[in-house]
Amino acid sequence: MSERTLIIGGGLSGLALAEMLERDGRDYVLLEARSRFGGRIKTEHLGDGYFDMGPAWFWPAQPRIAGLIARFGLEKFDQYASGELTFEDEQGHVQRGKGFSSMEGSWRLKGGLSALSEALVERIPETKRALNSEVTALAYDGSNITGRFRGETSVFDKVVFAMPPRVAAKVKFEPALPDDVVTALTNVPTWMAGQAKAVAVYDTPFWRDAGLSGDAMSRRGPMTEIHDASPEVGGPYALFGFIGVSPRDRADEQVLRHHIVAQLTRLFGEPAAEPKALFLKDWAFDPRTATEADKAPLYAHPTYGSPRNLIGLWNGQLIFSGTEVAEQFGGYLEGALESAEKSFNLYFSDT
Repeated sequence: MSERTLIIGGGLSGLALAEMLERDGRDYVLLEARSRFGGRIKTEHLGDGYFDMGPAWFWPAQPRIAGLIARFGLEKFDQYASGELTFEDEQGHVQRGKGFSSMEGSWRLKGGLSALSEALVERIPETKRALNSEVTALAYDGSNITGRFRGETSVFDKVVFAMPPRVAAKVKFEPALPDDVVTALTNVPTWMAGQAKAVAVYDTPFWRDAGLSGDAMSRRGPMTEIHDASPEVGGPYALFGFIGVSPRDRADEQVLRHHIVAQLTRLFGEPAAEPKALFLKDWAFDPRTATEADKAPLYAHPTYGSPRNLIGLWNGQLIFSGTEVAEQFGGYLEGALESAEKSFNLYFSDT
């Protein structure tokens, strides 16, 4: 009898694993609690423009994402990097010519990164994937795992968590997971989960015309780091920034929006004062991504990888995947694919 697998989480890692199982002829179901697939990949559209509100970049020497993009016939392009960097000090004094684009050499995806997640979704039959399906409980009887979602139960041979470990820890487990396992899950920080990102959209790239790359660094804020977020060709054009103030200080969205536009105007001049759209995504308040622990700032990239006590749970039938347990590229898009590949090779490959 063939095994049936439950994949919890329809972000990049869960989608990639589901597509691998589909190509291998496996029996599985992919459940996503959100009303959309993609997880932390979220792309807003305005006219012909596409603007990533989560991850936006990938890099050379990341073979898995490059391979997927090539296989699906998608197109990458270079991050815009021509021109000078703008710097703002603590008093709001603006200086130019302090350096050049810090993200030169990184790549973006034509259509936004949602083009990649959508390509994966298209390869997963509708009968094997579902949205608005939060898994609330899992019960193990020594042989099979029963999952509860949408008020119903279903039985599986394996369950794969393709999501941040801290979010996975919210599920009710029967029997309860050992204390050291729960501690291990909750101690893994979710990369960028405490971040908020703003994208201001304009009809013209006025900063480029002024000899600026769109890159800016600020010690005043609310955005600490800003970059050009425009499509490869044509408009509309955009600037995006990572918001550096703490989550509790950005709870009033209208006030935050006002300060974002004021800062862009200081940095890039009056043309920045009237964006045609201002997209804002605060991941710290997204319960599918962040927990209270993720609202504490991260000052360096964590050392990721799979804690030893997360391996072999429930006779090896309970599996933790996702970018935060990737050994080499943890936290990155490539890490999500790395983790999916590792899970497939360890638990599903016959070779």
